[in-house]
Amino acid sequence: MRVFVTGATGYIGSAVTSELIERGHQVIGLVRSDSSAAKLKESGAEVHRGDINDLDSLRSGAAAADGVIHLAFHHDFSNFAGALTTDLHAVEAMGAALEGSGKPFVITTHVNGVATENMVLALAGRGVRTSIVELCPSVHGEGDTGFVPSLINIAKIKGFSAYVGEGNNRWPAVHRLDAAHLYCLALEKAPAGSRLDGVADEGVPFCDIASAIGEQLNVPVVSISREEADAHFGFLSTLASLDIPRSSIATQELMGWRPVQPALIPDLKQSHYFNN
Repeated sequence: MRVFVTGATGYIGSAVTSELIERGHQVIGLVRSDSSAAKLKESGAEVHRGDINDLDSLRSGAAAADGVIHLAFHHDFSNFAGALTTDLHAVEAMGAALEGSGKPFVITTHVNGVATENMVLALAGRGVRTSIVELCPSVHGEGDTGFVPSLINIAKIKGFSAYVGEGNNRWPAVHRLDAAHLYCLALEKAPAGSRLDGVADEGVPFCDIASAIGEQLNVPVVSISREEADAHFGFLSTLASLDIPRSSIATQELMGWRPVQPALIPDLKQSHYFNN
């Protein structure tokens, strides 16, 4: 299958690209820079120039492929509404190129991205085999630049690793390689209109995350109040207090997906999170 992948050289996208090629697919990756193009060619994929603001490039890339996995997203927290609008327009453009084809179109859901999700579900009724993957606050693994590295950096700066209250609030998590495998399965066999939960750890207590960080940094692990959380965690303060366990039992049964990579806490004890 010729697969058009946006975000093909990103943290998750590079893992998706590698697995697609291993599974015998031909990957055409969307790139906007020479360095990304070189990286993509080295992986064995083809280069398609453009970005998610270039709707003509997205349409042509989708139209020439047998399926699409959409991973690119502007993670601009200063204008998240704008990032969601850009994502909606990108999905509309690629979806229009796929209408009536029966081809697979896999996207990632984002917080408050209801308009995009509704568009994707509507495409399922217009001859596109759409599926929506929902990932976790922590997609962990080597190369992670997300929430866990932010928590580690805060602990380094503050001199202690913190959790809020008793720290029993839970975070779901998934390893990037397990997530990549789910995207590949979604491309190959997800029914039209599917919603897939990319969850391996259903809920890791936040105090366990803080303890693992404190152990690796050799700093104290401290409980702080909700009032202290804003000053300590900054933009992560709300998330650090949320209890958001999720299950992927239905997804595993539907897709035959079985996470096999290290869980979050064992992965946190690997050197790749602390060698910088």
